[in-house]
Amino acid sequence: MKVNADKARGLDAAELTKQLREASEQMFRLRFQLSMGQMDGVKKLRVLRKERARILTVLQQKGVAPSAAAAAPVPLVTKTKPATKVAAKKAAPKAAAPKKAAPKKALAKSKKGA
Repeated sequence: MKVNADKARGLDAAELTKQLREASEQMFRLRFQLSMGQMDGVKKLRVLRKERARILTVLQQKGVAPSAAAAAPVPLVTKTKPATKVAAKKAAPKAAAPKKAAPKKALAKSKKGA
């Protein structure tokens, strides 16, 4: 349900809190779809964010504190990279082992033959 400021002012605090919770849940679902690449546009997300802001503003004007669960935005699930052997090697470098120097005679012979 699209809520403008006039409609929101006509509703009671319980109904506003319910709509706020529904908008937060819907925003979470849309952000999840966006992160998974299933949603192309972000217009719905913008509209919901503005709608939540309107509801929070009206609740504040009425002097009613919204419940913490309804007012707090639902965190976006972030993508994590799976642990790979390459990442583990970069994270914990091995102790530097001394390199063996090539014998000077073998090096000199290879230069003359080339």
